[in-house]
Amino acid sequence: MIRIPILHAGMHELFPPVERALREPDGLLAAGGDLAPARLLDAYAHGIFPWYSEGEPILWWSPDPRMVFHTAEVHVSTRMRRWLKHCDWTIRADSAFADVVRACAAPRPGHSGTWITRAMLDAYRRLHELGHAHSVEAFDASGRLVGGIYGVAIGRMFFGESMFSRATNGSKVALIALCKGLQAWGFPLLDAQVASSHLATMGAVSMPRARFIAQVERLSAEPGIVAPWGPRWPIGMAGELSGR
Repeated sequence: MIRIPILHAGMHELFPPVERALREPDGLLAAGGDLAPARLLDAYAHGIFPWYSEGEPILWWSPDPRMVFHTAEVHVSTRMRRWLKHCDWTIRADSAFADVVRACAAPRPGHSGTWITRAMLDAYRRLHELGHAHSVEAFDASGRLVGGIYGVAIGRMFFGESMFSRATNGSKVALIALCKGLQAWGFPLLDAQVASSHLATMGAVSMPRARFIAQVERLSAEPGIVAPWGPRWPIGMAGELSGR
């Protein structure tokens, strides 16, 4: 039987040290608690994130190794650069946060459920209202939302949560735009959580958890941007992403 610490809703509790996370399933650290803003921010600041399905208790994870993007090194293939040069999509930030999260929550082809429950949607929308959760969106020429990504920013560290696509390259454009914008603002790392072959093709790499946590502690302590990102977001068009 798997035994992990149980947290209690409405109580101020410290998370267990991430070194106590299970090896199988990789990174499972604790269960229970709640998705209150203070607990979520405390979790991310310690390299921990929630991930669970409807009907399960909240499960908290800190896998080892961790998949991350060095924002200055996101890979844009030659083919993608050629495509971007002729792309007329608009890039925005924080203009459709709830729409992005709902789109990410929609069941994917071949899957009937989602891990982004109503409670998760409400929790991240609250974090967004407090200036901690953000989205980057791609809109086509008709104004249709065709791709997006969202996550949580603490200091100069960004923790990616999920992305979606409604058109070819929609999620790729949003991810590249996020990395380029974060790089321009002095955010060197984007947490991608769990290893994925798709993310690896775009430049994501594995980082030992101990080194990741050290980076998170340092970057989270730096001055951040706790406010809507939209008015100051540095990228306005997808075509801007085609340059080196």
